[in-house]
Amino acid sequence: MSQERYTILLAPNPSIMTGPGTNTLLISSSEGAIVIDPGDPDPEHLERIVREGQARGGIRHILITHGHPDHVGGAVELRERTGVPISAFSRAGVPLADHEIPDGTTFDLGDTALRAIHTPGHRFDHLCFWLEREGILFAGDVVAGAGTVVIIPPEGHMGVYLQTLKRLQQLPIARIVPAHGPTIEDPQAKLSEYIAHRLERERQVIDALEQFGHPATLIGLIRRIYTDIDPKLYRMAAYSLEAHLIKLQEEGRAQVDAHNHWRLLP
Repeated sequence: MSQERYTILLAPNPSIMTGPGTNTLLISSSEGAIVIDPGDPDPEHLERIVREGQARGGIRHILITHGHPDHVGGAVELRERTGVPISAFSRAGVPLADHEIPDGTTFDLGDTALRAIHTPGHRFDHLCFWLEREGILFAGDVVAGAGTVVIIPPEGHMGVYLQTLKRLQQLPIARIVPAHGPTIEDPQAKLSEYIAHRLERERQVIDALEQFGHPATLIGLIRRIYTDIDPKLYRMAAYSLEAHLIKLQEEGRAQVDAHNHWRLLP
């Protein structure tokens, strides 16, 4: 194709959770454009999506990586403007979806295919979209262009998330386009970095529990482990810390009591 295969449009929804905002993606096919994660209902953002879609032959699909608000935002408004249905992994995750797309679903782009890959962990309904010929992974919130991804139980699951990262390592990925932050040109290094970071954090959690010598609270563990962050970020740290603790509990390595105090099991 003479036109660039995809375009990134930054949604105007920056925050402590979204960084600079959500990357809305438009992908060219032989029959029109595919939109991934409209992101925000801002009228100017929607107008840019529609205009870019028209330049690519009209919007044919609206795909959602997962049901967090900064990804589904704007989807209903875009559907109303274009008459194009919304597709997601499940209506349990994205109630506004018109169609469910299971793992392995492919969209024919003419000269290649876009494959939906169920990648739970950050959230149970998460999909990545794999542009097969070019080896480009539109990764949603599995990885970020800068920093790490927050895992929030119970919808997020640390053990499942690590399995997803390892599954993605098996793909010949040439480039990762995340939903937040810049494009990742060294995908295997980034995936390995993410796995190593999570395993190192798990080791720190175990060490902290050992050092306490008695059942510990989440806030006590946060203060011991996350010594280099602003207390304003403790809430986000608590999410990921709890996800690590739940993983250890499921593996029979930690236990929580009725007062939400955690301890290691022998």
